[in-house]
Amino acid sequence: MSRQSDYSVHPQFIERWSPRSFTGEPIAQEELFALFEAARWAPSANNSQPWRFVYTTRDSSNWKAFLDLLIESNQRWATRASALIILLSKTQHLRPGNDQPTPLFSHTLDAGAAWAHLALQAEHSGWRSHAIGGFDRDRARQLLGVPDDYKVEIAIAIGRQAERHYLPVELQEREQPSPRHPVQALVAEGRFAFD
Repeated sequence: MSRQSDYSVHPQFIERWSPRSFTGEPIAQEELFALFEAARWAPSANNSQPWRFVYTTRDSSNWKAFLDLLIESNQRWATRASALIILLSKTQHLRPGNDQPTPLFSHTLDAGAAWAHLALQAEHSGWRSHAIGGFDRDRARQLLGVPDDYKVEIAIAIGRQAERHYLPVELQEREQPSPRHPVQALVAEGRFAFD
């Protein structure tokens, strides 16, 4: 499938997509931390930087426990990833001059910006990333010891892209970049005008 932009943008935005077929190749800590470094530079409200990443690599003793957090259909392909990451966001923020934290209403949005930075850096570095919504957030909170003032957002698989034949047959046809809605369907001037 050929992806085309409606307006001129850097090719990295069009070329990035979320494959499921990975080689299982190990990822060096320096390469993985370069992805976290890119995420660190994401914008956030009040410079709160509410994102947190808890990770494991496939050669770690934590690998099976992280993999088991995913629903079965995601485990089937994520088992060949190089790293699994759980993205968290801090729901409160201690603003300068305050002595008590207050709700940070943009924590999920800010964590999403960090995820996007990570995904684009992965693409730039020859790795691929795939956000995973299908996992047990309650078990992740318990397993990882996540405090109540953090939200468990998404899981992320990182790996080198492999040929689609490594996937279960029912996923092979889906292993291609997905299309996007046209810009005009997503943007309105002055007033809400969407279906």
